[in-house]
Amino acid sequence: MDESHRDSAGRLRALIDQTPRDPASFRAALARVPPLARDACVDEVLGLTGVPDDGPALPSGCVPYLPCPVDALLRLVEHAPVSAADVFVDVGSGVGRAAALVHLLTGARAVGLEVQPPLVAAARALAARLRLPDLTFVEGDAPELAAALAGGSVFLLYCPFSGDRLEKLLSRLEPIARARTIRVCCVDLPLPPRDWLTLTPMASPSEDLTIYRSAP
Repeated sequence: MDESHRDSAGRLRALIDQTPRDPASFRAALARVPPLARDACVDEVLGLTGVPDDGPALPSGCVPYLPCPVDALLRLVEHAPVSAADVFVDVGSGVGRAAALVHLLTGARAVGLEVQPPLVAAARALAARLRLPDLTFVEGDAPELAAALAGGSVFLLYCPFSGDRLEKLLSRLEPIARARTIRVCCVDLPLPPRDWLTLTPMASPSEDLTIYRSAP
């Protein structure tokens, strides 16, 4: 990262450290960072210098942790949209990068669901390090975490798993979606058709991001 981008990272970190935090200012500052530098800049701001290895017992159907691109999250926040009144649930949250960033961009409470204990520990350390009390992480297999799913209004699925696990997660989301409006945001993950989810059109269609909305 060159010096100008380090300066941008410093300004973003200062916005995190100020009280009260201003999500609009953080979002505007991140938007001024050149797109190709945003991922490295966010890692610098969040202090993510390394990622724990995936455990040897990654459950069948689960995908090894990969960080969701920052630009995809910026588009998600804009088009879902996500506001401070939402509860953002990151399914397969890894070290907490996406949950933390969406919280800082919007003020929404964020919950990360992660099956790998070392990644959950890293995510909780991130929340403590940045003093983000509205950022929480639950350890377990997401389709089995009904209580954690129940409060969500916006869900992120960045290729967390496929097959039977994905089908089970959707079955857990269906009664929530039939009771109230939720948004299911998928990055690089085609969802099987569901009559309770409708694809949300975007002004600028994206190859990697699809957003679905329920109609209770």
